[in-house]
Amino acid sequence: MTDFKEKVLDLHKRNTGKLDILPNVSLASQDDLSMAYTPGVALPCLEIKKDINKAYEYTIKGKTVAIVTDGSAVLGLGNIGPEASLPVMEGKAALLHQFSGIQAYPIALKTQDPDTIIQTIKLLEPNFSAIMLEDISAPNCVYIESRLQKEIDIPVFHDDQHGTAIVVLAALINSLKIVDKKIEDIKVVVTGLGAAGSAIIKLLHKLGVKHIYGYDLMGVVKKSNYNNYNFVIKQLIDDSILSYDDVSNDLEELLHKKDVFIGVSAKDILKPSMIQHMNDDPIVFAMANPDPEILPDLAKKAGVKIIGTGRSDFPNQINNVLVFPGLMKGVLKSKVKTIHDDIKIAAAKAIAQMVPSESLSEENILPNIFNKAVVKEIENAILSTIKKD
Repeated sequence: MTDFKEKVLDLHKRNTGKLDILPNVSLASQDDLSMAYTPGVALPCLEIKKDINKAYEYTIKGKTVAIVTDGSAVLGLGNIGPEASLPVMEGKAALLHQFSGIQAYPIALKTQDPDTIIQTIKLLEPNFSAIMLEDISAPNCVYIESRLQKEIDIPVFHDDQHGTAIVVLAALINSLKIVDKKIEDIKVVVTGLGAAGSAIIKLLHKLGVKHIYGYDLMGVVKKSNYNNYNFVIKQLIDDSILSYDDVSNDLEELLHKKDVFIGVSAKDILKPSMIQHMNDDPIVFAMANPDPEILPDLAKKAGVKIIGTGRSDFPNQINNVLVFPGLMKGVLKSKVKTIHDDIKIAAAKAIAQMVPSESLSEENILPNIFNKAVVKEIENAILSTIKKD
């Protein structure tokens, strides 16, 4: 472990981080300077003044995304602040470029006030084609994204919410093929109703899941507790997305005769005894990081048919890297202003289809994250969806 720590720190230190900003034109002669800078640079400036959309063609804006954080909810590290969050934002930018060729710039803001974050991003909007919100705590992240989608003219995507939801959807689509159950017939329990949990629930509902039950720190979500919930859960109730089981008072009772458990909550909350009360061939996605709601070997012994986690050392890793490179590529190419639910579902279906039927199994429900074809499939699916609109 000490050796690994030294290697990791050396990787970051020897190049002063993981990213560079470099010119991509020659600046070796007087002619080069006259075109790249004064006086020639006035020409693209004037073209953009006439039509601001020309900025996509003549500047870095057309191929660059901002990855914005306040450092309040970083990976499994929590509220570590903006400076300490930068290595993660750099990593996200490096992954985006590696898998899709899109450039991204990490921006860590020295504020955790949601309205200040919104105003700052609005001021930065001219520089970027899209905004990726990253590692911002709930419920602020939901509020920030919702406001920005209405108030700026470029797409906003919170990967912790929607990237997670899209991969969960893809994993569920393929899992249901294996257990031979229909989407409209299954009953799903989601634990953890923050940013990711609420996004998963909304997308499941959009796909056609009719019975979705919620469980959070306050226990089983019930209408009678409405006034005690934050606006994220209240919205799920107001939109009639959640189902209710007023008889159940704990997770074990809630899981009785359910088909799917989706956890974005806390380690070890799902016990083997709870699984035994679920319907035949239960599906479990235990995605708490770094330790899942139940370990795969325990889940399998308890009768789980398909188990997925967020970890790479277990089968069926539910990883956002499958989504955001292709999604950003499709979004930038289409110049769509809002990443709506139809785009997210199209991305999920594209991911699911990347596992051919002959390869689909209980331990292989998602494509490999290094499968380069995934990015192109998602991009094409998004472009097709936009054309239909």
